[in-house]
Amino acid sequence: MSGRRGRRPGAPDTRAAILTAARSRFADHGFAGTTIRAVAADAGVDAALVHHYFGSKDELFLAAMRLPVDPRQVLAPALAGGVDGAGERFVSAFVSVWDDPTLQPGLVAVARAMMDPSSSRLLTEGFLPVIIRPVGEALGVDRPEHRMPLVASQVIGLILLRYVLRVEPLASMPSEQVVATYAPTIQRYLSDPLP
Repeated sequence: MSGRRGRRPGAPDTRAAILTAARSRFADHGFAGTTIRAVAADAGVDAALVHHYFGSKDELFLAAMRLPVDPRQVLAPALAGGVDGAGERFVSAFVSVWDDPTLQPGLVAVARAMMDPSSSRLLTEGFLPVIIRPVGEALGVDRPEHRMPLVASQVIGLILLRYVLRVEPLASMPSEQVVATYAPTIQRYLSDPLP
């Protein structure tokens, strides 16, 4: 009796197996240390099948994070007008999504997972290079490798205090006030001279 050898073909549970393997790989090895081939091997499929389902490593990362929205689409309007005024557009787009009661539970779950010390590489090697740094690059800011972690410090602080820990008065502050408070700092990080 000759059993079938090699990697299993695509099946309804293949996508789920790939995502499970990707979550584990990204958590254990970070974004930079994870390859499509390694995820495919962990899932028991061919790397071409991972590319078929997800396209690129960035797309696989976003799918593995179970984000209820694609942050690149959310932030696209912030990029449209160039660097002038980008701080306000960025914070407005960000807050509009996070304040949405249908999206917030899923976003908070992802935030909690990324804040877990055992998953810190998801934040440092996934969220920053895949979601935050491309914003600076698309805006054409100088030294995005320095500026965008500063932007992320404000964004992560806002997520943690307003949405995860629900610290007052920030938790109940009207969104317009949040934008007016955070946008100047974000704008400064994007366009003012760095020390």
